[in-house]
Amino acid sequence: MIKREITPHLIKLFQQFPFVTVTGPRQSGKTTLCRSTFPDLKYVDLDDPEQRHIAESDPKGFLAELSGGAILDEIQRFPELLSYLKVHSDEIGKNSLFVLTGSQQFALSNRISQSLAGRTALLRLLPLSLVELQQSDTDTNVNELLVSGFYPRIHVHKADPAQMLGDYFETYVQRDMRQFADIRNLNSFQNFVRLCAGRIGQLINLSNLGADAGVSHTTARHWLTVLEAGYIVFQLEPYFTNIRKQIVKSPKIYFYDVGLASYLLGIHEASHVAYHPLRGALFENAVIAEALKHQFNRGKRPNFSFFRNSKGLECDLLFQYGLDFGAIEIKSGTTVALDWFKNLNKIEKILPGISSKTVVYGGNRRHVCKDGNVVPLSGVGEVLDCFENQ
Repeated sequence: MIKREITPHLIKLFQQFPFVTVTGPRQSGKTTLCRSTFPDLKYVDLDDPEQRHIAESDPKGFLAELSGGAILDEIQRFPELLSYLKVHSDEIGKNSLFVLTGSQQFALSNRISQSLAGRTALLRLLPLSLVELQQSDTDTNVNELLVSGFYPRIHVHKADPAQMLGDYFETYVQRDMRQFADIRNLNSFQNFVRLCAGRIGQLINLSNLGADAGVSHTTARHWLTVLEAGYIVFQLEPYFTNIRKQIVKSPKIYFYDVGLASYLLGIHEASHVAYHPLRGALFENAVIAEALKHQFNRGKRPNFSFFRNSKGLECDLLFQYGLDFGAIEIKSGTTVALDWFKNLNKIEKILPGISSKTVVYGGNRRHVCKDGNVVPLSGVGEVLDCFENQ
């Protein structure tokens, strides 16, 4: 079994709160994490119609049977239970009662903030980080990773990525999310998701995205929100400053799992991605997702953004810590180039507070340059740790 980096934070927070809520994409390993971390807690799967019917029929009686606490999986299937859980935990008056899991980001978070405010810690579990993946004998070649992605089932069970990701897209994105959002035009929605994959790393233009998908600007905005709620895509916001220059204000779009993006682009083999025109964008997606995992796995809220001005000067990832910034440029090439720090050096003169400059590239070795460090994908976490501890 792959040991998840988030485990010690889950244990610590469970000792400090009556509830811990673990959200994240379906099949990111939430159930396995919680059951292996708390083997003595009862387990209830609210995705199971029979279990859900019992809870819905008699919530108080259902909770009375769980006086010692429990893991309640897929709590979004019966969100009304949260109000009963609040009363139940207040009556018991102690910590370490329930671990809740869920796969719908916004709706679940809103219900929890209403019912369990101050009573639950919130953790997000994304698919495997590269550090976690290295515990297995998985090939960590960059092209292989861009195709296979990081969902645990693919690597633990040696599943065919194209088959698993195809099933994931069909059963979850097309069926569950369609029902959740009452999406009636399935073909347009499928096309919309694929168009999002083709735009990873690009500024979001809802008018153009909607037009290409054959839907209105309003529908495009709604569908994008649905994909965010289901942990399929996320937006990286631009950094706003008060400097007297025109700064881009549109966010960029990325996928939580780069393998799913590759699948949607029709890339099913590592040899296909090697010369694909979007290889650079896919690698950028992998780096930024890796940075997100690193922060989430430590129970932190990422303070990430990107910088771009009207002249096209850009930094792919800014990491703010206090008043300082770590600036990260992302290059998919495997050969270190002398001009890789050119843009970062220019931005350093515009944006006060940059104290660390790094290039993450597609190679395997680390390099120390006069302007900063060059690290492989596996070094992203170390870069963030070093910046916070400097």
